Amino acid sequence: MTKPIPIRMGGYGPPTTGFSRSMKFIGDKLAAEFGDRIDVKYCWNIMDFGYKAEEIVWLVEDGILTLGYQSSSYLTDRVPELGFVDLPFLFDSTETARRAMDGELGRVLTKATEAKMNYKILGWFENGFRHISNRVRPVRTPSDLVGLQTRVLPSQIQKRTFELLGATPMIMDLTDAIRMVTAGEIDAQENPLTNTVTYGVHKFHKFHTLSNHFYISRPIFLHRPTFESWPADLQAAMQKAVTEAVAFQRNLHEQEEKDARKAIEAQGCEVVELTADQHQAFAKAVQPLLDDARKMYGAELFKLI
Repeated sequence: MTKPIPIRMGGYGPPTTGFSRSMKFIGDKLAAEFGDRIDVKYCWNIMDFGYKAEEIVWLVEDGILTLGYQSSSYLTDRVPELGFVDLPFLFDSTETARRAMDGELGRVLTKATEAKMNYKILGWFENGFRHISNRVRPVRTPSDLVGLQTRVLPSQIQKRTFELLGATPMIMDLTDAIRMVTAGEIDAQENPLTNTVTYGVHKFHKFHTLSNHFYISRPIFLHRPTFESWPADLQAAMQKAVTEAVAFQRNLHEQEEKDARKAIEAQGCEVVELTADQHQAFAKAVQPLLDDARKMYGAELFKLI
């Protein structure tokens, strides 16, 4: 009997999250089609085994895991082009962002990433629009952020964004951020509401501002030598399963955001919805960064959104 092809999928959240459920969706699709030809196993949360969330990057690139996902910001040190989608207020709606990531912009970023990393990228999960939470005061204007130590993703674009907004940005991995939020060692963080609740931040941060300042995607990447060693039918089936899983995950994300807001409010937190003028004040504050980005990335990328 031929030995089954091992497929190891990993992430950094509980099995109940939309990302974990979407990995399971992929595995179930493949198992239904290939049966004993494959052996699928999952590591839902690598942080449970002493890894940092950022280490999913090398665990897949070195082939220890077959498939993983991570916010694209974690890859910007190796793939500078990905910094483009870290820009603040780049997308005006979820629909616009999805079209861009599923279209030519996503293809350009996939090509750039695969040229610099040992990955095969098959799609983009939605981390979605990000918001600000903190333990100090309500945030309605950029001046309310002045002096707040704020965790940001490992991206110089995101760091510069929060400098322009007046905060004191601190780049750190999710693992460290959770620990420091819990200990009260940082004042603020930014995340989709779903992440804020998944990692329990709402139990320590009373104030939440729906700022929609970044829209972040999570590439679904495979260890390229492993993927390319598979028979053609398995490669095609994996691509199809991932494409369907992206739609599945995005639908889950929409409901997760609604549920997360309810959980934040049930915790007794204050949720600030910015007026149009307040939102414009945030966008105006980061305009110097967007002006520089047009010189850095060129007009062609902006046309793709």
